[in-house]
Amino acid sequence: MKRFRFYSIVFLATTLCLSSCAYKLGVSERQIPENLKKISIPVMKNLSREVGAEIYFTNALIQEFERSKVAEVLPESLSDAVLRGTISRIEYVAPETGMKLAKDSEFLPQGTVLATIYNINVVIDMSLVRRSDEKVIWSGSFSGVRSYSAPQVTLPVVNSVNPLYNLSARRQNIELIANDVMSEVHDRMTENF
Repeated sequence: MKRFRFYSIVFLATTLCLSSCAYKLGVSERQIPENLKKISIPVMKNLSREVGAEIYFTNALIQEFERSKVAEVLPESLSDAVLRGTISRIEYVAPETGMKLAKDSEFLPQGTVLATIYNINVVIDMSLVRRSDEKVIWSGSFSGVRSYSAPQVTLPVVNSVNPLYNLSARRQNIELIANDVMSEVHDRMTENF
């Protein structure tokens, strides 16, 4: 009897799923606006002062399209549309919660405030332009934020304020922001079309 109930429930559930006309199982297929299949992704414009950041964002976006196979990434002369991007801003901000008063230090002036963390804020503008008539068929503005620990001031002899650490931390976090933001660009551009 228990077996009969189990098979009946499985049969009923399968029948309902297969006969439903308004719902699909799984994720719907993604596509670019106007169902274009060939796009070009040139190196982004970089209006920030962070030299080389455009490479991280461009590569991350190309990787997203290579993974998803939503469209083929080709040279501009062979593509249907061009996906252009501009890095409008990359800024480094020490949030108030990351500030520390250097108390009881004989090596720093009285009342010195040190930053313990920095936020990296990035703003990017993207647009998909159809090559045949230069019409913008999709556009969006995106932002990303990440934090990293600031170089720490210690004893004058053993000073860990290291410019190489700071540069390396910035670059690593910009690359992580690029991966996150370009994933969002890809997903927002390819949904609901």
